[in-house]
Amino acid sequence: MAKKFDYDFSGYATKANTLCYDGLTIAPDAFKGDDGRKVPVVWNHDHSDPEHVLGHALLQNRKDGVYAYVKMNDSPSGQSALEAVRSGDIDAMSIFANGLKKAGQTVMHGVIRELSLVLAGCNPGAVIDEIVEHSADYNAEEGEEAFIYTDGGISLKHGLDPDDTPLDEEEDNMAQAGGKTLEEVYNSMTPEQQECCCALVGMAKKGLDEDDLNAEANNGKDDEHKEDETVKHNVFDNDKDQGVLKHSIDEINKVVKTAKTCGTMKAAFANAGIEDSEVNALCHGIDNIDWLFPEDRLLDTPPRIIDKPDDWVSVVMGGVKHIPFSRFKSLFADLTEDDARAKGYLKGNYKTEEVFGLLRRSTGPTTVYKKQELDRDDVIDITSFDVVAWLRNEMRYKLNRELALAYILGDGRMAASRDKIDENCIRPVFNDADLFTIKVQVKTTGMTTVEDKYKAFIKQAIRAHKDYRGSGTPTMFTTEDALTEMLLLEDGMGRPLYTDEAALARKLRVAKIVTIPEMEGRKGAKGGNLAAVIVNLADYTVGADKGGAVSMFDDFDIDFNAQKYLIETRCSGALTSPYSAMAIEWAA
Repeated sequence: MAKKFDYDFSGYATKANTLCYDGLTIAPDAFKGDDGRKVPVVWNHDHSDPEHVLGHALLQNRKDGVYAYVKMNDSPSGQSALEAVRSGDIDAMSIFANGLKKAGQTVMHGVIRELSLVLAGCNPGAVIDEIVEHSADYNAEEGEEAFIYTDGGISLKHGLDPDDTPLDEEEDNMAQAGGKTLEEVYNSMTPEQQECCCALVGMAKKGLDEDDLNAEANNGKDDEHKEDETVKHNVFDNDKDQGVLKHSIDEINKVVKTAKTCGTMKAAFANAGIEDSEVNALCHGIDNIDWLFPEDRLLDTPPRIIDKPDDWVSVVMGGVKHIPFSRFKSLFADLTEDDARAKGYLKGNYKTEEVFGLLRRSTGPTTVYKKQELDRDDVIDITSFDVVAWLRNEMRYKLNRELALAYILGDGRMAASRDKIDENCIRPVFNDADLFTIKVQVKTTGMTTVEDKYKAFIKQAIRAHKDYRGSGTPTMFTTEDALTEMLLLEDGMGRPLYTDEAALARKLRVAKIVTIPEMEGRKGAKGGNLAAVIVNLADYTVGADKGGAVSMFDDFDIDFNAQKYLIETRCSGALTSPYSAMAIEWAA
């Protein structure tokens, strides 16, 4: 017995020589290569999720178009769609095709990739014309027989031959030898017999007699390329249809399952290499169907801020000492000279007075600000989140980052820049006066490896502690690269010298290690690349008068309908303890 295809309903996927609503016309046999192929059935060309596949369809090429026999899945969506078809709510179908070749507005060739159920089709003739009602005791072995001829022009008929004659008896007669099917009989033929069989099928199609067929065969000897393609095609082997069907249905189904990640069915086929990157696609059903797709949803409301790592900012801002006035001075008595030492007395000698110097430094305030502007119309139109509150948070975040940077490294702008933060008012630790910041250089002459250089750095940082006079245990600020290289140091056996940052910090005699991205490429006070700043921020004083602390202002410009926002502070900052910091740099 021939193989059977159990279907739920059938109808035209597309009609030939019919003007579609998008201005295209499908030529007869444009999809000839799809005859006998099975394609996925989806709803309204929705390729966004494999779960949207409702079933599959067996395609049959006819002179007046492509006919489809549709079998729906047992999934809830498949059965729901089937019920809508049976009730008459849905009666239109639409194709998605690519690999198109067109002559003007006429499609001459293409490959159908999927069939869709639609509310309103683009091709007026693409409608469902038969619905199969299965009984509860339906047996597939006793159902209708189906013969599929892949040569265009020979149709699929259920239970009838091309002349509307019942086929049961005819097929039984042909398949009596050992109960073989038509395919088995065909495969048992010699190549010569198979070619003869195909020739007979072609003759039946064209209505040719034997003389005409022999004439065509003689012409074919003169030119092989003009021989009828029909007689070269194995009616039981669709995969040999070169140039039309290049992938098995299993491969196509695998592509459909990847459609969710690719975004569209078209992209999934392109990624699988079924067609080249310049696939010309036909999608009947609704013109500009992408207009009906749901809008993109904003995942981050409000938008996330992309910036350099900022963990160090909170360390700095929370570590400095704050005072309620912006102008302050430091006064020190220098007792390091020999004249300040206590002296011994010999009877009869003159007692000399102690002499020592006083050191003083004054620091005054400067203003640091950030200004933003929003059109009032934009403020009103943005309803998904509070854009003003979000903007205020961004302004405060950037102001704090700039102040923290000014305390440790300075803002990095050129001295002549109008936006430069005055370093006489907010004094950076790394290049402060020698009385406050100890300048340390790491010499690497003769060292050829990175490991040797960073071992020298660690040794020099430890030795420099003998001059440190700051409060308590300081913090080391360095770069991420420097921290990484120090953690990668190994002993002679290949074991890490420091298991983690805490072990490295103990070795360096600091409380913790904090990385600052902005330190990359900075020059130290002596001209070498800055490697680290070691300081206890409790020795750094930040002063602001009443009203000079961080304040937010807003104003409305009636001339330009703009809302303006300003955040600013007027403050001063400096180290107030001698020898309370160390700046370590590589020797230039």
